[in-house]
Amino acid sequence: MPLVTTYDELERRAREILPPDIFGYLATGSGVEETLATNDAAWRQFPLRPRILRDVARVDTGTTLLGTPVASPVHVAPTGYQTLAHASGEAGVAKGTADAGSLYVLSTRATASLDEVAAVAGPWWLQVYVLRDRDLSARIVERAAACGARALVLTADTPYVAAKARAANVPVGGSARFLIPELVARDDEGTWQNPSVTFDDIGWLREVSGGLPVVVKGVLRGDDARSCVEAGASALYVSNHGGRQLDGALATAFALAEVRAAVGEECEVYVDGGIRTGRDVVRALALGANAAFVGRPALWALATSGSDGVRDLLSSLHEEVDEALALCGCRSVAEVTPDLVRYP
Repeated sequence: MPLVTTYDELERRAREILPPDIFGYLATGSGVEETLATNDAAWRQFPLRPRILRDVARVDTGTTLLGTPVASPVHVAPTGYQTLAHASGEAGVAKGTADAGSLYVLSTRATASLDEVAAVAGPWWLQVYVLRDRDLSARIVERAAACGARALVLTADTPYVAAKARAANVPVGGSARFLIPELVARDDEGTWQNPSVTFDDIGWLREVSGGLPVVVKGVLRGDDARSCVEAGASALYVSNHGGRQLDGALATAFALAEVRAAVGEECEVYVDGGIRTGRDVVRALALGANAAFVGRPALWALATSGSDGVRDLLSSLHEEVDEALALCGCRSVAEVTPDLVRYP
């Protein structure tokens, strides 16, 4: 039996627990929340086409991300200021993710130090903004590498922060003063995103990190996907920032196949945005993803039950992936192919 019933139920519980301003800040999209709404609905536009009479007595959900073994193809996306949802914050999410055998991506906009997270995390990556103070960005990256981050996730869709639909008076403050309090305690323009970031910064991040793989997050176009790979990206991450940046941007379910087609098998491809069930994860695999990530579901799970809630959410999604694979006639993630979905 799944440990978590539905996403809607989890969100309802979090809404009851959290102060309205905090819930609104975590839940909001940008603009009129057009992209936020279409992200969820888009996955349902790809009905599954199951195979029959396959031996699925044993199903293996395990896979790898950039060579790291993981229990399933569903993981935790970077979201900022996680202590707003629960006192354990990033450390709680990292522990719950590790307990479930998944991979955690830590946000630059974190409210815990790298040491606190690294102490309880399983495999983890650092999400990176190239900040206006590039020396500060370099110090964050160097410190993350020293603390055990296995990759960097460059968020590329945020030259500026978009206006949100549900304005909230939440004291989120600056960025890296939380992530690396031992190095910096400030809240000024240097900690803002740098709008002059280009493809060249993929190589720069790899260099300052001592050679960590760089995953580019925010890719929605095939031509951008090719440019990222040519600039040295190790993997691509199809995302529209959970509907929090350009409102009206393409739903990730509709962008995924184009990105995969543009790069073939040259690199791994990941996706987030509206992933709510194990069936959505299998759809994502069929459309070309190697793995799928969840953002808000992990926040709601954290809000309701701390690290145990995150563990239970991911364990439930793992079970749903297992069931969906079996019912689709697949014994493993590797057996998911594009013909398992019908295109709209």
